Amino acid sequence: MHIWPGSPYPLGSTFDGGGTNFAIFSEVAERIELCLVHDDGTEERVVLPERNGLIWHGYLPRVGPGQRYGYRVHGPYDPHAGLRCNPSKLLLDPYAKAIDGEYRWNEALFSYRFGDPDSYNDQDSGPYAMTSVVVSPYFDWQDDRPLRIPYNETVVYEAHVRGMTMRHPDIPKDVRGTYAGLAHPVMIDHFRELGVTAVELMPVHQFVHDSTLDDKGLRNYWGYNTIGFFAPHNGYACFGTRGEQVAEFKSMVRALHRAGVEVILDVVYNHTAEGNHLGPTLSFRGIDNHAYYRLVDGDPMYYFDTTGTGNSLNVRHHESLRLLMDSLRYWVTEMHVDGFRFDLASSLAREFHAVDRLSAFFDLVNQDPVVSQVKLIAEPWDVGDGGYQVGGFPPLWTEWNGRYRDTVRDFWRGEPASLGEFAARFTGSSDLYEADNRRPIASINFVTAHDGFTLEDLVSYNEKHNEANGEDNRDGESHNRSWNHGAEGPTEDVQVHALRERQKRNILTTLLLSQGVPMIAHGDELGRTQQGNNNVYCQDNELSWVDWERAREHEVLTEFVGCLTALRAKHPIFRRQRFFQGRPIQGSSMDDIAWLRPDGAYMTDEDWQRPQTRSLAIYLNGQGIPDRDHLGVRIVDDSFLLLINTHHQQVQFTLPGEEYGRIWETAVDTADPLLANTRRRTQKAGARMRIQARSMVVLRCAVPPS
Repeated sequence: MHIWPGSPYPLGSTFDGGGTNFAIFSEVAERIELCLVHDDGTEERVVLPERNGLIWHGYLPRVGPGQRYGYRVHGPYDPHAGLRCNPSKLLLDPYAKAIDGEYRWNEALFSYRFGDPDSYNDQDSGPYAMTSVVVSPYFDWQDDRPLRIPYNETVVYEAHVRGMTMRHPDIPKDVRGTYAGLAHPVMIDHFRELGVTAVELMPVHQFVHDSTLDDKGLRNYWGYNTIGFFAPHNGYACFGTRGEQVAEFKSMVRALHRAGVEVILDVVYNHTAEGNHLGPTLSFRGIDNHAYYRLVDGDPMYYFDTTGTGNSLNVRHHESLRLLMDSLRYWVTEMHVDGFRFDLASSLAREFHAVDRLSAFFDLVNQDPVVSQVKLIAEPWDVGDGGYQVGGFPPLWTEWNGRYRDTVRDFWRGEPASLGEFAARFTGSSDLYEADNRRPIASINFVTAHDGFTLEDLVSYNEKHNEANGEDNRDGESHNRSWNHGAEGPTEDVQVHALRERQKRNILTTLLLSQGVPMIAHGDELGRTQQGNNNVYCQDNELSWVDWERAREHEVLTEFVGCLTALRAKHPIFRRQRFFQGRPIQGSSMDDIAWLRPDGAYMTDEDWQRPQTRSLAIYLNGQGIPDRDHLGVRIVDDSFLLLINTHHQQVQFTLPGEEYGRIWETAVDTADPLLANTRRRTQKAGARMRIQARSMVVLRCAVPPS
């Protein structure tokens, strides 16, 4: 086959209508073979003829979309020096835009013989390997445009592409668990009913089902084991995997955008699926081990690991940084996604050993005209020393606020001395973000996520029950801040069941009315349970999938969530763009926020410090919002009074005087979830209200204060 010189840019395989250009980086390679893989598994090998700097490249006429390919890299193999080239291994293109097949675990995929890490394994891995695929760049986006929903108007819904629809009876069986399934009209209707504005998809970059799980008959369900940073995972494709998954993913994004829902990707740039020094040689390791991975100083046979997976991407190297930034830009410009949530983001900020907010990665993101304009969400920790960095990321970023999660859990289960911490989290965590001139939107508030208990399990179990994972219940977090309310797991006790339901409403009301950006975990509004398993990373089955039949039993909760998101969307007091100041607003003697005791008096320092304080009222002054709309007009809203009782007995509240408001209308009562369907109750200033045990009432000022 005749090959032309081609171009060193762009990296990867690029079809131009007449042929395909191939370009790959390697500083250590001595020769690189491009391997075209035919349907019968045979290969046609062509040596890339040109090397421009550190980029090897060539152009093949008449090679087009659907063509499977890989690389064989000839070069030094000396693991003790960190050099791991092995041409007997068929390698994935790091820039592959689609990947076909699935690894069939065999010793041939490893560069050493099992039992002898110092040996050299020249078995051909081709018959067992996944392959890269040339894709067509052409797609009719029609009128699709970025939605650019402001952070303070955003409600995030964390979702799993497969788990969301695998059990949905109204979606055709051959579409369930796919990108097309997530874009099905019944799912679009559900997102609209909930009032969410963005779906945050758990990893959809091509990932690997690792051999340890495969040996146990389990699967890498969560997908935090990436091998292709440009390719949508082929296991979620409905209409084919020879490149068609790209068009299917784009169609999903287009459909969600039409419904007013943004798409955020949970991305795993901190490590790859190749694992530690005993892992397989699948791509990066065999191309340029030094460039792509952090190696241990002084002993480069081993990998510097702050992710707990065996390796860490080498963000100190220009080529790893280029890979990361090219991938991010590709998903924005070509796949039209609206943002990213960075898994273990602290590891990306480790230029040397410590987490550095001024690292090259942050500099590149901040200066990039494409990536800097989308939503950037950090999981602000990793497993290395000093990795917990909540509140420590630069101003452009928002963060999963783990302290919010822990505080709200403790508060509603009645932990003593949690009131002051609750106040800080409810008002946007100014103690974490305000010093850097960040705003409440820096805090992504969540109580549950994919990692840990579902909301149903949070109120139903005291202990984790992870036996199905095959690790004798040793995996997963043991300190869950959960409470089973008197019975471990399912129960026939009507009172326990009623209390659990009320606690779920308390938590969701707190979440959706707190300052910051709320995130709901998929299925929480549907009563999704994992039967006490708080680490279903390997459970690709009914244990982790959303049970839509069960959802019918939780229609009241689903409707309740929709009412809360509608209340949040209607009233800017719940989504302020600046922190409360706790002082009188201009032209008034009233503070922008006030903390009141049940008797209507201001909370004192002693009240805040008293561990047994279980009840309080929060006054939110709608006349004290410092924000302005897009025309520069000052935003004014109704005022609200939140009556919160975490005590095990009902508490009588005295509503404050007329200076706060003369008439109050009940907007939310977690003890009465059907309130929205009934006539709203009103109360006058100074009236007394009995608030049920462990419940929360939200009152709206129907008549402005005099």
